[in-house]
Amino acid sequence: MSAERAADPAPSGHPFRSVRLATDRHIFDRRADGTVYVRCEEPLGPYAARVTDWLVRFASEATDRTFVAKRDRSGAWQRLTYGDALSRAERLGAALLSRGLSAERPLVILSGADLDHAALALAAMHVGVPYAPVSPAYSAFGGAYERLRDILSLLTPGLVYAGEAAAFGPAIAATLPPDVEVVIREGTLVDRKATFLAEFEAGRGQQIAAAHQGVGPDTIAKFLFTSGSTGLPKAVVTTHRMLCANAAQLQASFPFLTEEPPVLIDWLPWHHVFGGSHNFDIVLSNGGSLYIDDGRPTPALIGETVRNLREIAPTAYFTVPKGYESLIPHLRNDDALRESFYRRLKLTFFAAAGLPQPIWDALDGISVSHAGERIPMLTGLGATETAPFALVCRPDQCRSGRVGLPVRGVELKLAPVEDKLEARVRGPNVTPGYWRNPELSAAARDEEGFYRFGDALRFVDPAKPEIGLYFDGRLNEDFKLTTGVWVSVGPLRAQFLNAAAPLARDIAIAGEGRDAVMGLIVPDMEECRALCPDLDAAVPAAEVLADERVRAAFARVLSRLAQASTGSSNRIAGALLLDKPPSIDLNEVTDKGSINQRATLRNRAALVEELYAEPPSPRVIRPGDA
Repeated sequence: MSAERAADPAPSGHPFRSVRLATDRHIFDRRADGTVYVRCEEPLGPYAARVTDWLVRFASEATDRTFVAKRDRSGAWQRLTYGDALSRAERLGAALLSRGLSAERPLVILSGADLDHAALALAAMHVGVPYAPVSPAYSAFGGAYERLRDILSLLTPGLVYAGEAAAFGPAIAATLPPDVEVVIREGTLVDRKATFLAEFEAGRGQQIAAAHQGVGPDTIAKFLFTSGSTGLPKAVVTTHRMLCANAAQLQASFPFLTEEPPVLIDWLPWHHVFGGSHNFDIVLSNGGSLYIDDGRPTPALIGETVRNLREIAPTAYFTVPKGYESLIPHLRNDDALRESFYRRLKLTFFAAAGLPQPIWDALDGISVSHAGERIPMLTGLGATETAPFALVCRPDQCRSGRVGLPVRGVELKLAPVEDKLEARVRGPNVTPGYWRNPELSAAARDEEGFYRFGDALRFVDPAKPEIGLYFDGRLNEDFKLTTGVWVSVGPLRAQFLNAAAPLARDIAIAGEGRDAVMGLIVPDMEECRALCPDLDAAVPAAEVLADERVRAAFARVLSRLAQASTGSSNRIAGALLLDKPPSIDLNEVTDKGSINQRATLRNRAALVEELYAEPPSPRVIRPGDA
């Protein structure tokens, strides 16, 4: 059997909570040129042909079960049941068809996660109209709205949904051609006619049965945007096959999902593949319930997440590392939160960035203290282009920095590039390419049709490949010092973040063509302010970061790293603290939420020069300064 109980004692002596997780066996094929091919022995089973097949099923089997819920302005949960979701999908789908929408004229959704967004997304997929959820942040920047303008120009939408007119009106006025219909839920657009959602949904369009039957595995479900080092948006073509195969891969890896309807509380945005495909489809494909969390892992909004977790006990919890870090003090001090959070929790999972080991250890400690057992914490490796689930760790082999092995149906190719192994994959969950960009689509695949992650991996133990793989950095981020020594940015960044937790959110590693490695540190301002309790909360960030107590704390981090370093390639010789966080609009933040090294260093070239200035700048923090 490939699915077993994750109940073996952990090295610490504390067992994992009993939960059915797959323990797939893998085949490793090593070639003479150093290439390694890895795949599961177990094949991927059959999967649905179209995403809304799940909706049709559960609308019949669990008509009144909550599918998606979100609090209204009064704090009460508003719910969309499976029965209501299908009814709305059919009405809205008819309206979409009546507008003649297609891949050439898709639906664009500007507003964030809510019940109307869910209904429109399902409607579009139900009748074969591609849709594109766009980050609301792109509509929030005043002025040029460059990212939004680029996206709309690429897509040429036939219809745009914007929720509240007041929030999105300026962006629409600045970027959208006047002949494109806009649907809003409430408000009024200045100098532009809009259709209210209630009116749009009430209209009578053409019959949808034939359109639904015409949807197949290769029909485009949606476009998801990701960006590379150039900063230009790329629309990842996401088909029904990709999403349906990925759901089956998740079920095969986590069989417990099929044993009871999963309950998720999730703040992750739907324009990102983690929240909008991975988590949304876990719920939909298993007849579960998704409670939209308006909280965020920030000091101002984590209280809302805590409120929701006190009230709704999740069966699995998916978030980014900062989400867990923000929860830790509340889990330690709030009895009601711990009782609700751990009552039926079977799995925790993180993605989008590495989880520092101190945070991991703290979560294990709280779980053991409360329940006498650890909750399996898993992660893996994926991308928007892989829908995203592609590699996953087993709980007994999962540690900070590890990414596991390929899931069923995915073939992994580790191709020698310089002195590293580049991860490449192929399978039914991999995108056919980027919309209206054949050159980039072709470049994304190798001669055997494998999608190039651009990530380097290495075996935890080459003699025991079944233990899995480590993340070994982004190939396009690595560079050489003037001495000819290669700097592997990914591992060095992970080492720094482990050492600096919880003081730092991220770091951009500099040094290409220089004689030493330096860094631009993205500090966690809440933690930095905690080092200076006498400073007023209104004191600007720059003044807090200039405080000697903060500088000394970071100097101690650099000193610890320097003592453990083996040479210039993994020794950070100095750093500056950024008082202005990375900008989404300037492409300094990747679609995974981590820092875009090249864009950050390029946009802050003056700070990079200051790092290497002679005589040395007094603002640069160095090992030994404490």
